[in-house]
Amino acid sequence: MTESSGSSGPPSVVLGVGAGIAAYKACELLRLFTESGHRVRVIPTEDALRFVGAPTWEALSGQPVATGVWTGVSEVPHVRIGKSADLVVVAPATADLLARAAHGLADDLLTNTLLTARCPVVFAPAMHTEMWLHPATQANVATLRERGAVVIEPASGRLTGADTGPGRLPDPDAIFFAAHRVLTRGAAGAEPDLTGRHVVVTSGGTREFLDPVRYLGNRSSGRQGHAFARTAVARGARVSLVTTAELPDPAGADVIRVASAREMREAVLRAAATADAVVMAAAVADFRPAAYQDRKIKKTGGAPESIDLELNPDILAELSADRPNPGQVVVGFAAETHDVAENAAAKLKKKGCDLLVVNQVGAGLGFETPDNAAVVLSPDAEPVEIPHGPKDDLADAVWDLVRARLSSA
Repeated sequence: MTESSGSSGPPSVVLGVGAGIAAYKACELLRLFTESGHRVRVIPTEDALRFVGAPTWEALSGQPVATGVWTGVSEVPHVRIGKSADLVVVAPATADLLARAAHGLADDLLTNTLLTARCPVVFAPAMHTEMWLHPATQANVATLRERGAVVIEPASGRLTGADTGPGRLPDPDAIFFAAHRVLTRGAAGAEPDLTGRHVVVTSGGTREFLDPVRYLGNRSSGRQGHAFARTAVARGARVSLVTTAELPDPAGADVIRVASAREMREAVLRAAATADAVVMAAAVADFRPAAYQDRKIKKTGGAPESIDLELNPDILAELSADRPNPGQVVVGFAAETHDVAENAAAKLKKKGCDLLVVNQVGAGLGFETPDNAAVVLSPDAEPVEIPHGPKDDLADAVWDLVRARLSSA
């Protein structure tokens, strides 16, 4: 990684703003950067100032705002700003701006900065669905990713007017997380090493319904799986997240919502058909009720003597045994309450996965907490211990192991 700012001061971030209605959301993104100690220079396009004016950007950033290369020529801003940046974030990145960046055009200060930047670059696209799905835009996105830029997938939702669909700018806090993770890894010399890879992640605990009101479930919150999705996005991957969790969508992930183990199996197998890696972080129920009651079970006759259960499909074992892509890496999870080492070793052998992330769960451990610790087992290497810390750090440590296997495949 080429050094950018070379200074010992706060990280220097360039916030590029394209000419889209979502430009107002970039004000909140700017605030998140400045309040966390970053030095931010905002560079809007000329038309972006039709949505949010220069005085707003200058007041929020404390830095002057210019759109062309002729302001402050003596300081050579079209070269200096990009070379001195630690991170460039473009939000919103319009279809026009993505096209100009992909083709190396330099007709304003922002595109000049993109050409001279030698630091990580993150694009957060926002546009109408038809523009996002157009082959020209998709080709431009692919080109930028091939060059090492992180292009976050847009969210789906309400667009301008009554339109809905993919193309919505993700929430500013989600963009900030992805961008800050890229900045942190870039400062440590780490490239976006999952660029061009498609990964599937599962999260949450499945629900196996007894009747329209009740279900069998577990305590999994989905936080660890969401951490895998967030960190994979920050490393440049295209992420399919199959989840039961009621958590905010990670910016840049294609989120597929399911409820039961059978629904998760269908979604995972479909997404895994084009995936380089699958991380089964969800807590999938082993059993489901043998019969579903279409009306609420009443207690007028007393508690039922028993509830018959039947086995759910074993998604992890099925994936491991029948991989659609040569070299696909499959990661399983083992949440154990006792005899952790013995049970985990048996599960690794039974499931046939490449990596098994083992953690002890219980009161205050693993489930419903912001942090985690684990040991990663594999059939062909020594165990790797991941110390207690934030779940995002654990996810990054596992992605390092996945990346090594992808490289050697």
